[in-house]
Amino acid sequence: MERARCLEMIHPELEEMLVVTIMGACAQELYDLGHRENFFYLQHAMGLASSIGLGLATHLPAERVLVLDGDGSVLMNLGTFATLARYRPANLIHVVFDNGSLLSTGGFDSHTATEVTDLAAVARGAGVDHVVSVANEMEFGEAFVDAVERDAMTVIVARVRATGPDHYGMDLALPENAFRFRRWIAERRARGPVTPRISLEK
Repeated sequence: MERARCLEMIHPELEEMLVVTIMGACAQELYDLGHRENFFYLQHAMGLASSIGLGLATHLPAERVLVLDGDGSVLMNLGTFATLARYRPANLIHVVFDNGSLLSTGGFDSHTATEVTDLAAVARGAGVDHVVSVANEMEFGEAFVDAVERDAMTVIVARVRATGPDHYGMDLALPENAFRFRRWIAERRARGPVTPRISLEK
């Protein structure tokens, strides 16, 4: 399964969500599909996308927050699962694209490469109630739809190939991205949240 294909599947459904991505390939692939002001690409902060997402979800309980993460990032901040399990905001979806590789920082194998470390099992052990492991696009689509419709925090661990974009580069610096993201949230709060509607087929 390709991470880019998974992102392509859900991209049309992200207009009404706050989306936080980790640095590198995931951010670039989402950006290439079409930037929206409600997307925040957490550049230069490997490991902290889930922390930013948790802060947003707890501060903005009326909004749906989606974190697009990677195995290398989660392994750098493994305590994130325990913290998520403690606060478990019902409006948070945490997707971990596990490619068994530190693709964006040299391509070295991560601890999940040999499948000895199971991030879904780690999340469950930390106390996350709803954790799903997926290995193909159909499973991913079904898990994503279920997560959006479920009134509970969900962690989706998606096993993907260690492939990335053929280029890196965004016409959007981090400070500008942060400013525009914050402004989108402010304008959104002024007019009231809109419930996301999902059209992916189950």
